[in-house]
Amino acid sequence: MDVLLVPGLWLTASSWNEVVPGLRSAGLSPVPLTMPGVRRGDAPPDPATADIGIDEWIDAVVAEIDRREAPVVLVGHSGGGNVIYGAADLRPTRVAHLVFLDTFPPSDGGIISEFPIDGDTVPFPGWDFFDDDDVDDLDPDVRDRAMAHVGVVPRRVPTDPVSLTDDRRREIPATILTNTVSPEQIEAIRQDPPAWAAGLAAHGPLRAVSLRAPDEASGHWPQFSKPDAVARAIAETLGR
Repeated sequence: MDVLLVPGLWLTASSWNEVVPGLRSAGLSPVPLTMPGVRRGDAPPDPATADIGIDEWIDAVVAEIDRREAPVVLVGHSGGGNVIYGAADLRPTRVAHLVFLDTFPPSDGGIISEFPIDGDTVPFPGWDFFDDDDVDDLDPDVRDRAMAHVGVVPRRVPTDPVSLTDDRRREIPATILTNTVSPEQIEAIRQDPPAWAAGLAAHGPLRAVSLRAPDEASGHWPQFSKPDAVARAIAETLGR
């Protein structure tokens, strides 16, 4: 079974390097992706990528889906959750399962988030930009290692609204693998959703699975802090 791995903002396909071996060992076929326009911060600017937005990222995933005969699994980390949900909206019968890695299904018109812009790109703002709960499990060595997979993204991507029109996406089995908030918190949000969680509440067959024990530090980048646990959780989600 092909598992398309969509990274969040700033990350390249190589950010999945430590997750891929565990997925292969489980008999899955992982396909890590780099989204259009993502490049290393020290690479020369490319004017051709300046106008790339979320639609181009979604189209890139749809193109990968269309290359395959059988339905695929889509895994999206962080902002990649918006991307895989947009792709599922366009190909609802071609997606067997959605896996949201420390993120959730967006609503129609939802954006990823706002970050400082530098010219035509959004550079990685640094680990200190994020809340402690997002980075508590990233020790200095892990942070240094992760930076090898970090680049810049086209300026429109984080704030482009995702367009969702086919309600069949809501019936695709979905799993949230959470390393920050607890599954109980996610379920409470689903039961009494604020406006930003309308997409989460509306999705039908969805469950949340914690990647950490109660006494473990939380973190938003578990593909770096606990890649084996991420691979194992994806495999178990898919019955492997």
